[in-house]
Amino acid sequence: MFSIDDLVAACLSQPEAELTRPFGDDVMVFKVATKMFALVPDNTAPPSVSLKGDPLDNEALRQRYEAATGGYHLNKKHWNTIVSDGEVPDQELKNLIEDSYDLVVAGLPKTKRLLLQGQVRAVDTPPS
Repeated sequence: MFSIDDLVAACLSQPEAELTRPFGDDVMVFKVATKMFALVPDNTAPPSVSLKGDPLDNEALRQRYEAATGGYHLNKKHWNTIVSDGEVPDQELKNLIEDSYDLVVAGLPKTKRLLLQGQVRAVDTPPS
């Protein structure tokens, strides 16, 4: 069962992930290239995380686990909220965080995607 610290660590372990609080102090929002891939409220027990996912995968996850529901205050077709109560195995929850990140990165413009993948230098980066 992931603690809130485990959720934060898993989100921040993604390349170029940043923690923001655009909705106030109660919700941690994890972004890559200014796009959200995870939301973790500070005040839930057990902790929960909202993650972006493929609509068909989201529906299957909700059918498999009671701990997975349509994203709280989010587009329920594209987001799930998962309560970290032990029902969803830790490795699967970690994979879902990675999948959410990957889905957001895949939707970025090509230049930003390539920068994240380390394939091109930023324009303002001096050559080596």
